[in-house]
Amino acid sequence: MTATQLPRTAQRHTTTGRNGTPLAAPASVLATTETPARKATRYTLAGLRIALGWIFLWAFIDKVFGLGFATKAGNGWIDGGSPTKGFLGNAVAGPFADIYRNLAGAAWADWLFMTGLAAIGTALILGIGMRIAAVAGGLLLVLMFTAVLPPENNPVMDDHLIYAAVLAVLALTGAGDTLGLGTVWARLPIVRRLPWLR
Repeated sequence: MTATQLPRTAQRHTTTGRNGTPLAAPASVLATTETPARKATRYTLAGLRIALGWIFLWAFIDKVFGLGFATKAGNGWIDGGSPTKGFLGNAVAGPFADIYRNLAGAAWADWLFMTGLAAIGTALILGIGMRIAAVAGGLLLVLMFTAVLPPENNPVMDDHLIYAAVLAVLALTGAGDTLGLGTVWARLPIVRRLPWLR
């Protein structure tokens, strides 16, 4: 029996109403079935989760070591560079620009930003703490969106807002359970007591 097939006994089992009309299968039977479309959806969401997690984690790695991508070689955090100084000091625009410029290079802002990138990326890749990762990641992405207003290529929408929406979808659909440790995480006593850690 595969995950997409019902046991023969379950396939023959029907519940009928008073007039003999077939009713929906019991929840216990439905829980054992999975259509190919649902399975494809689960794996697609898991792939999105891992890919988005890698975007966050890669940003952290590149900013720590200055690998020459977004962070020039020799300007990594490990070399004494500031992860927030370049962007917040020079690239911000719009109504909040002065606020962001004042944060540029502050040690607490560097630590908060880098901790956020690492924690969000790790949580997404592992499929744990999806709700916290979605809220923290969404907040970080919206703040990055507001740092450069209006967006360069569209007067209203940009990739930061799309990523934030994807994070919400991943958290709401339990995307950490497929190709991740979400089900193991959910069984931890502290997560059972505090469901927002899920």
